[in-house]
Amino acid sequence: MTAPALLFSRRALVGTAIALGVFPSRLLAQRSAELIAGTYAREGGPGLVPLTASPGGWVAGRPLGTIRNASFGVRASANGVRYLLDEQEKGRLGVYDRGLKPLGDFSTLGADPCHAALSPDGGILAVANYSSGSVAVWRIDRDTGRPMGEAQLAVHSGSGPNRARQAGPHAHWVGFAMGGKLLHAVDLGADAIFAHLLDPRSGAIVSTSLAYRAPAGSGPRHLARHPRLRIAYLVSELANTVTILAARPDGTFAAKGVVSTLPAAFSGPSTAAHIMVNSRGTRLYVSNRGHDSIAVFAIDADGGLKLLQHAGSGGKGPRLFLLIEERGEMLVANQRSGNVARLPLGKDGRLGAAAYGTAIPGVVFLSA
Repeated sequence: MTAPALLFSRRALVGTAIALGVFPSRLLAQRSAELIAGTYAREGGPGLVPLTASPGGWVAGRPLGTIRNASFGVRASANGVRYLLDEQEKGRLGVYDRGLKPLGDFSTLGADPCHAALSPDGGILAVANYSSGSVAVWRIDRDTGRPMGEAQLAVHSGSGPNRARQAGPHAHWVGFAMGGKLLHAVDLGADAIFAHLLDPRSGAIVSTSLAYRAPAGSGPRHLARHPRLRIAYLVSELANTVTILAARPDGTFAAKGVVSTLPAAFSGPSTAAHIMVNSRGTRLYVSNRGHDSIAVFAIDADGGLKLLQHAGSGGKGPRLFLLIEERGEMLVANQRSGNVARLPLGKDGRLGAAAYGTAIPGVVFLSA
C-alpha cells in the first residue's frame, strides 16, 4: 500500500514542523492537538500522536513518546483532564491536564486495561481490565481531576465455549447508567453484561448482578446507547452480531433482535470491534476486522436496525473509529495497516470511499 500524499497547507506545514522537532513540545497541546491517536509500542507505535485538521485532511504532529500503549482514554468536559490507559500486564492509568502535563499515574489493579468511562458528573471513573476480567472504580476530585485513593475493584466470574478466547472473564467495556448509580460492564469471556451498583457518595461498589446473559460463545465486546430511546446496542466480537437490547428500569436488558455485522456472502475470518450511534439516533456504525469494513445501519423509530451498506475501512484491522459529524467525515484507526483513514460522511449517514489518510504505526485509539 502506498504512503499517503503530503498535504501542503499552512496548517500542514505547522504539523510537519512539529513532527521535525522545530517547535517545543508544549506547543503541541496549545495550538495543534485537535485530536489524539493512541498506539501500541509493540506494533511500532511512536506514542501518543496529535492530529491537526487541515483543508486536505489530518496531519500527524510530533509524538509524545512518554505516553505508550494508550489503547483508550476519556476526557473530562469540565476541566479537560484526560485519563489514558496504559495497556500492559500491570495496567496503569495516566492522568494529564488539558496540556498533557502529567498529573499522576495509578495502578488499575489488573492486566491490560482497555476501556474507561466517566460518570455524568465527572465524579467517578471506571476502567475495564481485559485480561484479569475486572473493573476498577475511582472517586475523582473534581477540582484537581485526580483519583482519590486506591481504586475499588470488582472481579468478574464466568467463561465461554471458545477456550482460546473465553477461558475466563475479560471485561471489555464500561459505561454508567441511572445518573451514575449503576455501572454496566460488558465481558467478552463470560458472555455477559454485569451491573455494578455504586454508592454515589463514596464510589464504592455495593453489589454486582447479571444484567444480560449473551448467547454462549458470542463474545460481547462493546455497548452503545441510543440518545433518546430506552434501547442499547451490543456488538459481539466473536459472533459478528449486533443485539438490540431493551433497557429496563432496573438496569437489566432484554434482547429484541439480532443482526449480522457482515455481508451474507462473506465467509472469511472476521471479528467485530467498535460500535457507535450518531447524535440524531438515526444511524449505527460497526467496524469489522477481517472483512475490513464499516457496517452502516438505519435505526427505525422503535430502535430496530436495517443494513444500509458496508463501506471499506481504508486499511486493515479497523479497531476504532471516530464520527466527526460537524466535518462530515469518519476517521478509522486501522491497526494492522497502521493508518487513520478518512471516509466522507453523507447527510443521509452513508459513508463514501475511504482515503488512506495519515500513516500512524500501531494506531488503536482516537479521541477529541
